Amino acid sequence: MTSPTSILITGAASGIGSALAHAYAASGIHLFLGDKNAAMLETVCVSCRNLGAVASGRALDVRDRTAMEQWIAEVDAIRPLDLVIANAGISRGHLAKEETADDIRAVFAVNIDGMLNTVLPVLPLLRSRKRGQIALMSSLAGIWGFPHAPSYSATKAAVRVFGQGLRARVAREGVSVSVIIPAFVRTPMTNINRFHMPWRIEADQAARIIQRKLARSKPEFVFPHPYTAVARIISALPPSLISAFLKLR
Repeated sequence: MTSPTSILITGAASGIGSALAHAYAASGIHLFLGDKNAAMLETVCVSCRNLGAVASGRALDVRDRTAMEQWIAEVDAIRPLDLVIANAGISRGHLAKEETADDIRAVFAVNIDGMLNTVLPVLPLLRSRKRGQIALMSSLAGIWGFPHAPSYSATKAAVRVFGQGLRARVAREGVSVSVIIPAFVRTPMTNINRFHMPWRIEADQAARIIQRKLARSKPEFVFPHPYTAVARIISALPPSLISAFLKLR
């Protein structure tokens, strides 16, 4: 696959999204960055421009289907998109705070509807050109339902399975789909966790790994490396054993 020169990233104002914007920022690269936080997003855009990229930000909510459709149509008309990274996501639960009903609905709206509002408008554009790549941000939490954030686990599992099926569906049309499965990355989302996170890596490290794997059109990848084995073990163990291990006390 040729290196992408026109890249759209949602959730780009902080965390992995911001790190990815900086990883791709270079001369000749057009970055289209979206996030709800306008001030932080503009800071990222300025930083990426200083690295040589043409970077434009759009303050919008991925849950807004109409706004997303309009934005994607506008940027694709400016510079046909090569790579779209559906990164925006939220989590509301942790060990000290159980999710409320409103929390659960918010997580599903952002993580599922927001992903679809990113992917579905761009899909016919890439299919018509018979080229391009879509990357979906799942999580190790999507391998199994974790009790501190069951809605986050459920949405990331849905993202993963949707990506698997979509990849098989559009591969014959020249469009590549990759599912990104990070474990623990130092971001505002993981900073609230009150449990040990072994092998946690910095966001810029995560971005470099993602960039390398996407360049090879990897269908699905777990990182950092030790968690590749962890994911396989979790998938192979009987549900009764995992449930006993994860049971809250």
